[in-house]
Amino acid sequence: MAGFKDFTKSGHPPTLISSFLYFDISFMIWVMIGATSTFIVADFDLTTAQKGFMVGIPILGGAILRIPMGLLADRYGGKRMGVIGMLITMVPLAWAWLFGNFLSEVYAFGFLLGIAGASFAVALPLASRWYPPEHQGLAMGIAGAGNSGTVLAFIFAPRLAEALGWHNVFGLTLIPMLLVFIIFIILAKESPNKPKPQPLKTYFAILSKKESWIYSFFYSLTFGGFVGLTSYLALFFVDQYGVSKVRAGDFVTIVVFAGSMIRPVGGYLADRLGGIRMLFYLYGSAVIVLTLVGLLPSVYLALGLLFIALMIFGMANGALFQVIPTSFPKEVGMMTGFVGAAGGFGGFFLPNILGSLKEVTGSYSYGFWWFSATFLVAWIIIYVMYRVADQRVRDY
Repeated sequence: MAGFKDFTKSGHPPTLISSFLYFDISFMIWVMIGATSTFIVADFDLTTAQKGFMVGIPILGGAILRIPMGLLADRYGGKRMGVIGMLITMVPLAWAWLFGNFLSEVYAFGFLLGIAGASFAVALPLASRWYPPEHQGLAMGIAGAGNSGTVLAFIFAPRLAEALGWHNVFGLTLIPMLLVFIIFIILAKESPNKPKPQPLKTYFAILSKKESWIYSFFYSLTFGGFVGLTSYLALFFVDQYGVSKVRAGDFVTIVVFAGSMIRPVGGYLADRLGGIRMLFYLYGSAVIVLTLVGLLPSVYLALGLLFIALMIFGMANGALFQVIPTSFPKEVGMMTGFVGAAGGFGGFFLPNILGSLKEVTGSYSYGFWWFSATFLVAWIIIYVMYRVADQRVRDY
């Protein structure tokens, strides 16, 4: 409790709040195709693999754009890039609202919605730089809880799509986007601790460090699992269990809520216990839970298991981003963009793998078991890292 009181007295709460809102509305927009996917596919004759590609393409756009957005935020400021990012995001929203009558258009504006996903590389460094190292895990966790935008998307989008049509959902989304845009301009402020711009070669030097690639692999599983399943689960519940489109949206809302709101807890516990130690237990748990999901139990048992899985992903996301600012203090934006891009790529491939394996094998089991096996590989890597770090402490 004392640690939390210290946290509230440090930093710049208006920037933390505005960063959260920016990330929240952006994340809601980023998964909007997934939230309305069951209605969009009704307008097009899509295979299972095409459905996976459709919901995955905004995630791919976000993955590609996160690195340049993070780099630009480091060089020109997070507030400036946040304003630019929100202005650009309004373009594909208007396109989807007024046009979007062909599948190629859905793919195109879906990719452009990736600029909303790239907000991750701007919002988190903007907020965290106001806080000392001992509180950055919690600050990152609070700003990163903007993942909860997915809850809003899956609560409202299916109901609005059923009543007004999916095109109008994208048009209505412009309203909260404009409100957050105004709040962000008023409240957000650049931290005086923002490091001076470095030569480009300095930023890209992080690619030579093995930790960059290891953290990226870890994040491709947890954040990729979060956003990939968020985008695909509505289709999964409809295809596998035959639930209604709105009910499927409600199910996704339940599991996404778990993954979103638990992220600050993961960051806070990582501040206290250590990020790598947290990841060791969380990744091991993910192996077990995903294996059970692959058995395709009854709909409510599957819902419970997925609820636990996304809680694990959310806590792991918070724990991992406790590690990054301390490991790369001068390249937080670039590193956040790089690791975030890996998370986005993971989120793109996951629905594609689930859809493709379902089409080839006739079952979703193999997709979830593949995901579980990949977590097992990551858990082994974490185990080795944990043992090496423990041995260094003993030697010291």
